[in-house]
Amino acid sequence: MIAPRLELRTTPSRALAFLVPVLSVVSAFVVAGLVLYAAGANPLHAYVQMMLGAFGSVHNVAEVLVKATPLMLTGLGVMVAFRVGFWNIGAEGQLYMGAFAATLAVLQGWELPGVGFLPTMALAAAAAGGLWALLPAVLKLRLHTNEILTTLLLNYVAILFVAYFLYGPWKDPLTLNFPMTKRFPDAAQLPRFFDTRLHWGFVLAVVLAVCFYILIERTRWGFAITVVGENPRAAAYAGIDVLRTVLIAAVISGGLAGLAGMVEVAGIQLRLVHGISPPNAPYGYTAIIVAWLARRRPLGVVVVAALLGALYVGGEALQIGMKVPTAIVLVVQAMILLFILGGQVLSRYRVVLRREERADVTV
Repeated sequence: MIAPRLELRTTPSRALAFLVPVLSVVSAFVVAGLVLYAAGANPLHAYVQMMLGAFGSVHNVAEVLVKATPLMLTGLGVMVAFRVGFWNIGAEGQLYMGAFAATLAVLQGWELPGVGFLPTMALAAAAAGGLWALLPAVLKLRLHTNEILTTLLLNYVAILFVAYFLYGPWKDPLTLNFPMTKRFPDAAQLPRFFDTRLHWGFVLAVVLAVCFYILIERTRWGFAITVVGENPRAAAYAGIDVLRTVLIAAVISGGLAGLAGMVEVAGIQLRLVHGISPPNAPYGYTAIIVAWLARRRPLGVVVVAALLGALYVGGEALQIGMKVPTAIVLVVQAMILLFILGGQVLSRYRVVLRREERADVTV
């Protein structure tokens, strides 16, 4: 019997490294075009509409970067965790806890003299997200609990915890029963650019990506988390404190996701609202795709987050301009991501057909 198998490529091919992503994107658009055609839309017109919706004006480009900002921060957080071998699926909950802590700083009046609320909000958000990630890390290292389950379940705890305050003590009575807090004062709002919604959180995300590129690629700490992620036993044998390295990376991972929550409430919503993360593509879960497509590289996270932001904004334009159902837009986005992920697998592995002998079993 002939069966296909995947074998790791021992000698990476530069041609494949270039051709596979290109062919993946082209194949994705071809298949997604068939889906659009089946839905009654002209695929070429649809793609033109998506391109114009994402890059047709300064306002549209700003919206792409607005969508990309939380994906950069959560993607960086997930990337750090994945590097060290801590499978953090809880960036969504850490984002919510960061938004909660930033809002708490505003409502409690924790304003630093001369600098306003924003530094306090950022510190509170990073600390809350980091502590929310620290709990499953400790459970993993001390009790050998599966961090995929604990981080995932803590997402629901965080979302419901924030919802309690929004429907209860923090609810603004002037918002016609909508679950949201009072609007933040001007000192607690991130400044915006060019009369658009693009805010300084984008600059923060890019600066942090560059900093983490230097930390991971050029420092001993970056080498340590990579070794721990690849082989914890070898790292311990080399004298690396595995426990401390994983805990620090987990706190940093959650802290970055917490900062994403802070920039959303301070830069976009200007208050804490129910559902600060899009229901169809939550930032914390999409961050897993961002980190994976970026191959766990900080600068790659920036590029992938921007591409996904363009997909989101272009998809919204497609839905409005051509009256395409929301489900079809999500299918198109999913097809593109699926083909790119599949292309990454083929660039690292090759399919080999091998004959397998079936053993005769007699009873």
